[in-house]
Amino acid sequence: MRSLQVICQLWHFCFPALGWFLASASLGAADPSDICDAAARSAAQQTGVPVSVLYAISRTETGRGSGNDLRPWPWTVNMEGEGRWFDSRSEALQWALERQATGSRSFDIGCFQINHRWHGEHFASVDAMFDPLENALYAAGFLSDLHRELGDWTKAAGAYHSRTEVYAARYRRRFSAIRAALPEGGPIAVGGDRPPTRLARAQAEPRVNTYPLLRGSTSGALGSLVPIESGG
Repeated sequence: MRSLQVICQLWHFCFPALGWFLASASLGAADPSDICDAAARSAAQQTGVPVSVLYAISRTETGRGSGNDLRPWPWTVNMEGEGRWFDSRSEALQWALERQATGSRSFDIGCFQINHRWHGEHFASVDAMFDPLENALYAAGFLSDLHRELGDWTKAAGAYHSRTEVYAARYRRRFSAIRAALPEGGPIAVGGDRPPTRLARAQAEPRVNTYPLLRGSTSGALGSLVPIESGG
């Protein structure tokens, strides 16, 4: 019986990670935007956050137009208000580390734009923050906490961005539009053709994650989110 329990525990915890490994390994030379969706699916399986919420958050944070689609990008850095998309993880990491060496501390990383200043202590390194699955799991943990507090995924998404209502409301509108525009059942899995969405012109729109930032408290494993009233 003990052996069976161990096997079940290993299956519960390892299977989602194995799914992520197989999905990411199968990407090969595919569009890196698929990496964010693979991480979102794995994080959803492990945490119970609806995958459509994670898809929509990653697109609200890092989405850019590509043909008729709005797609997330894993190698994205918003350095103190300046957002950049890079072709590779190594390029994004190098740029972030160079800016950090010059004194920059407040920058957002990866598919879910986790802020290094307030949340970096929960990761082993800046490089670890770029890991798509670690990035997604941390975002999902925050969203779970917020959903328990607020009772609604849209409200949780707004608070994920800011506790200041003017910023949260704008983010909720953007998040809701993106989530509603996702194809039924979510984006097509790796290698499939993507149907067009109503957000093809999103690349021309300004990013919405302006400051004030979110700060993680040190009282819990993930912390709670509170507003920072001044930018930067």
